[in-house]
This record gives sequence, structure tokens and C-alpha cells, in this order.
Amino acid sequence: MRVAALLESDPRAAARAAAQIVRSHPAERTALLLLATAHRLCGDPEAAVAECAALAAAQPDSAPILLELGRALRAAGRDPEALAALARGVELAPDLAEGWRELSLLHAARGDALACDSAYARFEALAPESGRLEEAVAALAEQRYDSAEELLRQALARTPHDPLALRLLAKVARARENYPEAERLLRQCLQFAPGYSRARLDLLGVLHEQQKGEPMLPLVERLLARDPGNEDYRTVQAIAWTLLGETGRALTVLATLTREFPQSEVVWLNYGHTLRTAGRGAEAIAAYRRCSALKPGFGSAWMALANLKTFRFTPQDVEAMRRELAREQLPEEERSQFEFALAKALEDAGEYRDSFAHYARANSLRRAVVNYRGEVLTHFVERTRTLYTREFFAAHAGCGSPAPDPIFVVGLPRAGSTLVEQILASHSQVEGTRELTDVTQIAVELGDRDEESSAYPQSVAALTHGQLTALGERYLAQTRAHRLLGRARFVDKMGSNFLHLGLIHLMLPNARIIDVRRAPLACCFANFKQHFHRGAWFTYSLEDLGRYYRDYLTLMAHFDAVLPGRVYRLSYEALVGDLEGEVRGLLGHCGLPFEEQCLRFHETERSVQTVSSEQVRRPLYTEALGQWRNFEPWLGPLKEALGELAPPPQGAAHGA
Repeated sequence: MRVAALLESDPRAAARAAAQIVRSHPAERTALLLLATAHRLCGDPEAAVAECAALAAAQPDSAPILLELGRALRAAGRDPEALAALARGVELAPDLAEGWRELSLLHAARGDALACDSAYARFEALAPESGRLEEAVAALAEQRYDSAEELLRQALARTPHDPLALRLLAKVARARENYPEAERLLRQCLQFAPGYSRARLDLLGVLHEQQKGEPMLPLVERLLARDPGNEDYRTVQAIAWTLLGETGRALTVLATLTREFPQSEVVWLNYGHTLRTAGRGAEAIAAYRRCSALKPGFGSAWMALANLKTFRFTPQDVEAMRRELAREQLPEEERSQFEFALAKALEDAGEYRDSFAHYARANSLRRAVVNYRGEVLTHFVERTRTLYTREFFAAHAGCGSPAPDPIFVVGLPRAGSTLVEQILASHSQVEGTRELTDVTQIAVELGDRDEESSAYPQSVAALTHGQLTALGERYLAQTRAHRLLGRARFVDKMGSNFLHLGLIHLMLPNARIIDVRRAPLACCFANFKQHFHRGAWFTYSLEDLGRYYRDYLTLMAHFDAVLPGRVYRLSYEALVGDLEGEVRGLLGHCGLPFEEQCLRFHETERSVQTVSSEQVRRPLYTEALGQWRNFEPWLGPLKEALGELAPPPQGAAHGA
């Protein structure tokens, strides 16, 4: 027992103690097995194999001996023999949990994914996670993320390769909307436990949060290979198809699921999202209504209705949302969505004071769970301005891929980028895609970790002309999956790409860059009203919004100075005031001939995957330009943060 206790903490001491027992009692098989295990843990697998083989010869039907023999053989690189020993072990003792885990690892090494996952599922059934890391699980369930993280890091300090601890720590990162960190942890988890299907499903969720559709497909196909009828896996498959613009395929999957699982609110929610993306608004509303009827406390369904923008809640809906908010046990994430949805309903009813109170509570709930510090962006902007000078760009002239294909539409959310994309996508030579994450992915690989100590963008200075050209070609190759129509040009409307304009210019010097800008108070308050499912952490407080907008303007002014004329600026207000004139200017900058259908953008049938999907399917309207003024009495913190950018106050009507 003492030797066994030493194995993990000090295998060399365990080996010495076991050897001493064996010298005194040469036939003591338990001591011999412990000695073999200690030799394996000390990095001498051949000695372990020799000892285990002798034991197995004497006791050929001992599952524990075959387990250790299999482990020793695997450590020695003798996988076929290890597989035979372990298969015999689980045949003798089907409840040998560790045998199934070892088999899973061997099958992974052989490239047999189905056998790997099946063996790990047997291990999980025999060694369930319930009861492990209970305190951390409880802290996570209660949204005590700091406590959960501390407990999980302590567990990983003891056992660095613990798959459950890594998966739960990824859940903490995901709850804080730190999706790159969650993805990193889950990929690490799957390195140590490649058959861990729950971790693979979690990774799919994190990839979805980051809008990475292409890498989702092989993961979900692997899950479906073992469990083809699984509701969750098929739903995620449909989500991946939607992200890749294959809306028809996604709708086929989801329509089937609604028939097979008519009581699943998650299926109906995703069916509604995909119907909305396809422009089938009435059917989307019906799906969301079905979803909320199945589970009245499901905030996502109510938020989905609010996000339709053109939808109006009934007085009965308002009362239903108030009832849900009165429930003490309502989870915080659900609560924040109900707050946003109720605020939208009250705004539509002209009850601006109460509406703002609910918007404020909704944002406060969201702000509490994310680790956002506005000074990080300010310092990033300063570092970017330091690196990207006129001289720097002159020294890098001629690098990058010469392809003119991409049109980058950048700026803050809710500034009109979806409208501009829809206008461009109405042109016969341009394809609309979605908010592509490829530039962000490249920046992360170059050291952008959203920290003040980030290596990026300074790391760009170390790239050669050839490397920058290769990055441009890689971007074009990665985005090709989204170009379903095969048109010459395509739109990447990831607004936050304004942070990476220097990198974009170096990788793709002939790409067009459009900065869509909306008046500061209108833009910032439109963001404050919006429940963003992922990423836009700066929108959860008026102060953060004001600072972010100022940093955005500072950075754009810098690129105007060092790359004159490189960025084409389009004012949302000007576009609303003179559609044809602004569209002609936009198309001219992109090197495209004017086409009349660009003025009838609302008639263009295509998938639109943003919260503005319904709005861009209507003719241009002016109602949104001054909506912020209804809330002007409560926008003092935003005005203060904006400083001289805030317009002077005007009289406005205020509801009860």
C-alpha cells in the first residue's frame, strides 16, 4: 500500500521500495506488478514489459496484469502487442475501466476514430464523472467563476492532464466569452483524451461562438459516426452548414429534427434562426413562438423575437416576460435575455424610462461575467500607431497577394455594415458572405492575445515579404468555402477587422477597405440595446462604449494619415440621405460599374446571418437615425466618455 501510494508522487522511490520487497519475497506478484509500473513511470518501459510478461505467463487470465502489460507495451512503442494485451484484458474483465481508456488511446494512435470514441464511451460509463471535482462543478453551476477557476487550476496542478478539469476550465473561459482560451483548453483536453465526445461537443460550441463553420464539420461528422441519430450532434451539423452559407442543407436537417423531436426547444430555436437567415421571417416567428411555448423560461426564444427588429410584442408577451423576470431561480444568462427583450418591447411602446432601466439591468448582468478592460484596446491602438508608420509601409511596398477579390467592410456593430454588404451583394460581380473570422485567426497566431503584453501587432515587423504574401494567399484559400456563387469579388464584413487594417494592407494590398461610420451617440446606444451572443464585450456599459468609439476613431485617423485614401469612408447618415449618390461612390471605389439593382438591395435573396437581417430586406428608412434621443436623459455616462464627440442636447419626448 505504501509503494502504491508513492507511484504518482515519487515513482523512483516506489521502484526502490518494490524492489526491496521482491528481494525479500521473490514470488510476491503484487510487488512485482508495482515494480513494473514504477519502471514504466520512471521511463524504462522495456524493463516494465519484461516484468509484466513474466507475470502474464504465470497468470494469463489476470486482467490487472494484462492492463499494465498493455500500458508498458504502449510506452515502449509496441502498439500491436499492446492492443492485443488490452483487448484480452477487457475481454476477461469488461468492467475494467482503465483498460477501455488505454484502448481508446491506442485506437487513436492507429487512426481508428470510431473505435477510439466507442472505447472511451465504455470508460465513461464505467468511471462516470459525477462525484469528481464536485466543488468546482457546483461553483460553475452557481456562476462563481473565480472560485471554479481556482479549484480547477489546483486540480490541474496535481494532475496536469486531467480531461475533466480541462473541459470544466474551458467552460469557465466560455462563460466569460474568452472563446480562444476555451478552444485552446478543449483542444488540449482532446490531445489527452481523443475519444472524449463531450469535450468534442463543447469544442463545437466554442467554434460556433467564433463563427468557425469549416472546422466544425469534421468534428460533428466524427460524433455522428458513432451516434447518427443524436439530436444535439445533428443540430450542430445544421449550425455548421448555416455558417458556411449552406442554408438549404441546414433547413433540411432541422426540419427533420422538428418532426423527430417536436418537444425540443433547442431544435425549434435553431430552426427559427436558420429560417430567419434564409429570409423566411413569418416561419421564423412561428418557430420561436413554438420554442417559447415549450419552455416559457427560455430567454433565447424571447431574445430571438426581439432581434427580429421589425417584430412587435403584444401586451400579453410583456406580462409573460415580467412573470419570468420575477422568478428568483431564473439563471442569469436567461435573465439578461429577458431584460433585453422586455426593454425592446417597452421601447416600441414608447415607455422609454422603463425601457432604459431594463436595458441597463440587461447590460449589467452581461458585464459582470466578462473580463473586459477598456485600457487594453487603448494600449493596442497606441502600439499599432507606433508600428505602422509611413516609413514602415514604404519599406513593405510590393508584398502580399495581389488578388483584388476581398472587400472588407469594417466599423462598429450597428453602424450599417450589413446594409452596405447587402448593397454590394446585390451587384452581379460581388458575393456577400458573413462576418469571417480568418483575419482574426491570423492575428491570434501572430500573438494577439487581447492582453497588454501581446506580441501583436509588433510581431508583424518580423514577417518577410514572402510570409506576408503567403498569409494573403492563405486568407483567400480559407475563405473560398464561403464563396458559393463563384463571383469575382466577395465581402468580408467582420467589423472588428478595423483593428487589423495594417495586416490586411500588407497581406492583400489590392483589397478594398470600407469603413462604415454612424454618428457616435446613435451607434453606441444601438449597441447598448443589443444582446450580442458573443464577443462584443465593450457594449455592456455606456462608459466602455464611449471609450471604444474614441479608440476606433483614433486608429482610423492614424491609417488615414499613413495610408491616405486607402480606406473609403461611408457615412450611414449620408447613405440614408442620398442612397444613389453614395452607392455610386461606393461602387466606384471598389472598381465596379454602377448597377441599378444595388439600389433595390432589399429585393436581393441571400442568407443574412446578423441581427440586421430583417432590416436589410426592407427599403431604406430613416426612423432609426434619431431613436437615441428618446433616451437622452439617461445617456450622461456615454456623453462624458465620448467627450467632444457627443452632439449638443436637444428636446425629446420621454415616455413614462
